[in-house]
Amino acid sequence: MRRTEWLQETRRMRFEEAYGGWQARRLTQQEAARLLGVCDRTFRRYVDRYEDEGFEGLRDKRLTQSSPRKAPGAEVQDVVERYRKRHQGWNVKHFHSWYQRDAGTRGYTWVKTVLQEAGLVTRGKGKGAHRKKRERSPWPGMMVHQDGSTHEWVPGQHWDLIVTMDDATSTHYSMVFVDEEGTQSSFLGVQQTLEAQGLFCSLYTDRGSHYWHTSEAGGKVDKKNLTQFGRALQQLGIEMIAAYSPEARGRSERAFGTHQGRLPQELALLGITEQSQANRYLTEVYMPNHNAEFAHPAPEPGSAFVPLLGVDLDEILCEHYERTVGKDNCVHFERRVLQIPADAHRCHYVKTRVRVHRYQDETLAVFHGPRLLGRYDAQGKPKGQQEPKAAA
Repeated sequence: MRRTEWLQETRRMRFEEAYGGWQARRLTQQEAARLLGVCDRTFRRYVDRYEDEGFEGLRDKRLTQSSPRKAPGAEVQDVVERYRKRHQGWNVKHFHSWYQRDAGTRGYTWVKTVLQEAGLVTRGKGKGAHRKKRERSPWPGMMVHQDGSTHEWVPGQHWDLIVTMDDATSTHYSMVFVDEEGTQSSFLGVQQTLEAQGLFCSLYTDRGSHYWHTSEAGGKVDKKNLTQFGRALQQLGIEMIAAYSPEARGRSERAFGTHQGRLPQELALLGITEQSQANRYLTEVYMPNHNAEFAHPAPEPGSAFVPLLGVDLDEILCEHYERTVGKDNCVHFERRVLQIPADAHRCHYVKTRVRVHRYQDETLAVFHGPRLLGRYDAQGKPKGQQEPKAAA
């Protein structure tokens, strides 16, 4: 029995009780009306219709009439067929956003009801217990989240998706697929955000080993013994904040739930299987559309981003390693020998402490303090003579 029919039957039974009590003089009209939740005048109208037509006079005629706003059958069938042929398995909100891009005019609830009645999507479970969520930062740039998610984004390929997003607005500043999450992928997400938006105040992350050192698994992070990533952000003046539970990263977790429910379907629809193609789609299409649909206005007007001036991000957002130059003016680094070229300003660098930079593309460089001594490819071969310059 439908809910409307159940309510109609309940209404009939309650009227029988009220009408019988009034007829037997156990109830006054006011008491009988109060029992039905109506005024005296409405109760008298009910009595008149009941005595003229019986219970049919009390039936709600709207149940047998078609709404003038009801969609034509052809429109309903078109939505059902579109979902069945091109978007099978998509969640309703994802499908509705594409439906609107194709000039669809119906609301989300209407589309969801049509698909549920057609048996193409199931009804969701009830919400869990109420929990008070953490308030958003008042301004963009006050806190930025970075997290990764491993998933089968294309058939047979498990990549890591690295997302860098704003706490105040949920705006995504960087999205990139990589084979495995690590220091270089985190550097990339931060660099894209800095170049597009400017310097931000703090970064909120999990306790992954490339973000933090911990004395024991699941323990507190060591804020003094910094990782390569921690050193770079300290150099930029960005505070790092560690999350101690998945619930603490609720906004990131919910965002990944959305991406896992949408990205595989969109990539499959467009026939994208290569990582480079997928990353181009993320930057050019998916991320702008996601921000347009899901980004919130900041709680307060203003921005905490500040311009990034006079900073060479390539030299900061890379790995730094201290080494001692050998007697042959070579630096040994991870089974590679980096030959320091002749320098007009100094005869040799034997036993000098130098710094090796490893960049996101795996190329290398050797610095003595702020001076660049040489650049090398990923195998350690010199990339040509260069004029010494100052590091950032």
